[in-house]
Amino acid sequence: MTRLLAMLYKEVLQMKRDPITLIIMFMLPLVQLLLFGFAIHTDIKHQSTAVFDQSLTQESRDLLASFTNSEYFDINYVAHTFQEANTLVDGGRAKVAIIIPPDLASNVKHGHSTPIQVIVDASDSTSSSTAISAAQAIGQLKSQELMLKHNPRITDTDLNLYDIRIRAWYNRDAVTVYYMLPGIMGIILTMTMVMITSMSIVRERERGTLEQLMVTPLKTWELMVGKVIPYIFVGYVQTTVSILVGIGIFALPMRGSIFLLYGLTTLFIIASLTLGLVISTISKTQMQAMQMSFLVFMPSVLLSGFIFPREAMPAFFYYLSALLPMTYYIDILRGIILKGNTLLILYSQAAALLIFIIITFLIAVKKFTRMMN
Repeated sequence: MTRLLAMLYKEVLQMKRDPITLIIMFMLPLVQLLLFGFAIHTDIKHQSTAVFDQSLTQESRDLLASFTNSEYFDINYVAHTFQEANTLVDGGRAKVAIIIPPDLASNVKHGHSTPIQVIVDASDSTSSSTAISAAQAIGQLKSQELMLKHNPRITDTDLNLYDIRIRAWYNRDAVTVYYMLPGIMGIILTMTMVMITSMSIVRERERGTLEQLMVTPLKTWELMVGKVIPYIFVGYVQTTVSILVGIGIFALPMRGSIFLLYGLTTLFIIASLTLGLVISTISKTQMQAMQMSFLVFMPSVLLSGFIFPREAMPAFFYYLSALLPMTYYIDILRGIILKGNTLLILYSQAAALLIFIIITFLIAVKKFTRMMN
């Protein structure tokens, strides 16, 4: 018993000497609880909506008020042409576009059915299914309200003044694999790229080879670049395998440019690698590096829009997700693969990844320099 107590005392002392590992161990369940408890919602409200109102009458304003009062739709954009509404949905700025025809008021007055086109970005099947159900329910309720107002004796089966016609774009049949595979591609790259580089400098330090590298003529930034470049090609291999499996086995559509996909994937790979370098310069052991990588990995899965739409998250977590490279890469993958987007639409995501690379690389160089001085 005395020997066992001595062993336990030794382990407690060893844990106390490594406070960073202890903090990370307590942070992991805390982060997961906060993410699942506050950030994850399946009831998706306040979806960004564009409106092309060709009627501009009291009737059209009443209909749009019903959409906004439901809290499922936030009218953030007013389009002046159908093409403008189309561009807003293509670019991902609007998840829904409502097209109201010019003869709405006349049809309502004479009791005629009016087709209301509701375009939904179905590349995100979770949010699109909510938007479709909400739009159809609003159309039926408004039709019922108007018909009962004009003729109280009419039966519910005849109430169809607002004929809500859903146009689900990019994934019309709501195929789950089309929605999930691009996200899985990003998760694979995030997990491997961040974890590999997060342990690279720590591993050199533990093996005693870091000092040997430092006496070479290599500058700090050259050492960092040398750590990153080989894994870019590993990322290319993973991307190629993922695309071949997606197209060959799951019939994943490739509507955009494959060259643009690889070009923007390069930015994401480098962003993940430089993030791993930052973790590597902070960590003292490979175990710490692995735990910190997991702290990055979990928010990348839960906050990036891979599974749960960002629109359903509280404001704090929504803006927190803007700090993750995965958030922008998800938009890039789904935009190119499912929508056929070009760089003119995806330039903001590309710029965000480029800024992230510059900031994290500079932080890694600065932290490494301090560590060696």
